[in-house]
Amino acid sequence: MSTDTARRLWNEAVETLSRDALRALQWQRLQRQMQYNHDRSPVYRAKFEAIGARPEDIRDFDDFARIPVMTKDEHRRVQEESLERHGSPFALMACAAAGEIVRINATSGTTGVPTLYTLTAHDVAIVNEMHARKYWRAGIRPGHVMLQALTLGMFTGGLPLSQGIMHLGACVVPVGIDGGTRRVLDIARITRPHAIVATPSFGQYLIEEAPRLTGRPATELGLRWFFCAGESGGSDPEIRRVLAEGFGARVFDHTGGGHAFHGISCDAPGHDCTGMHFVSEDHCLLELVDPHTRASIPLGDGAVGEMVFTFLDWRGGPFMRYALGDLLQVWTEPCVCGMPGIRFTILGRTDDMLTVKGVNVYPQAIANTIFRLYPRVTGAFRILLDRPGPRVTPPLRIRLEHGGAGPAGLVAIERELTTLFQESLRIRPQFEWLPPGSLPREAGKTRYIEIAAR
Repeated sequence: MSTDTARRLWNEAVETLSRDALRALQWQRLQRQMQYNHDRSPVYRAKFEAIGARPEDIRDFDDFARIPVMTKDEHRRVQEESLERHGSPFALMACAAAGEIVRINATSGTTGVPTLYTLTAHDVAIVNEMHARKYWRAGIRPGHVMLQALTLGMFTGGLPLSQGIMHLGACVVPVGIDGGTRRVLDIARITRPHAIVATPSFGQYLIEEAPRLTGRPATELGLRWFFCAGESGGSDPEIRRVLAEGFGARVFDHTGGGHAFHGISCDAPGHDCTGMHFVSEDHCLLELVDPHTRASIPLGDGAVGEMVFTFLDWRGGPFMRYALGDLLQVWTEPCVCGMPGIRFTILGRTDDMLTVKGVNVYPQAIANTIFRLYPRVTGAFRILLDRPGPRVTPPLRIRLEHGGAGPAGLVAIERELTTLFQESLRIRPQFEWLPPGSLPREAGKTRYIEIAAR
């Protein structure tokens, strides 16, 4: 790797590949990966058998798309079966020998039993490379100090992120948020970080709490970068504006933990860049499918579908045609910022989708709409359901905090907010107003939906 810190990209040789060259590299690696998966995992061997094929029968990407998709529910069932039959949750799906596995990552488990990722030293090196690519694009260089203010128990946002920052040559301060907000602020005062990695909701909470806990605004923390992680919202212009002004920092949305799917927004000055740049295409094949039928959706500019990915050049637990339940929109046209590659936005989770009078609504879209009236509203809210979705009996009930308005002001805010919901989401919710600070602020992933007790 070049030692020139002025270069724009971490790995210019790969990150500047043409689309044709990149697709050729993906196909070359996919052919090897299919054979590897087939030979080493009974679960993946069964996937090929389901379509009556062997790896050598797969002649192109369209052929590959015939292989059945794996879901998180299926993954969990395989883990349980593997544990019961073999005494290990990895025996049926992991492709590397037990002696080669050096790290086990897990999802946060916010939607159920955590799913586990097995990595070899080779895989860990790939993850480190992807983190370095993201932060380098944003301007992080050796000598910068980055405060890691995520729940370190969220394994994919814990050690993998720390190691990736160190791989870049920057200094990481993995304070986590488990010790509370005051501790995060105290460590920030002592270590004087240049950047922070946190959920957007925790960033907003730090802006609110810094004056009370330290006597000084969050702008005096001296942060130059705020990296949104762990939850949606970081791509919403209004949320990014509030974070940027509250910290006096550049704000980036990014994704990718201890696996091979990584992206980061560009946030180039003077440009309105849509979505996150996909920085790991050489190690992750991305597809879009219909969430209901699993039919393939062409990866054209503006296409929307459920994300399906396949790890390339991966040895531990290489996911193949795996669906996490994320709904993506992609852009394939060149970005105005000049950075190469396709871009994507995570619109929401397919299992979080609510249907109100035939209209599909995602919690993050509700959050983004509410936040357009900040600071007249704090942005804190909860969706109240009588029973689990997706179908909601109208009206959709939303409990949210105002920003300190009196009765007359509250009437005006509700009128304006109702109009915004009708124009942007085509629904008319019922609002229940609370004073500022009434709802808990979650430092981890915010759960917007609450099921009312019967």
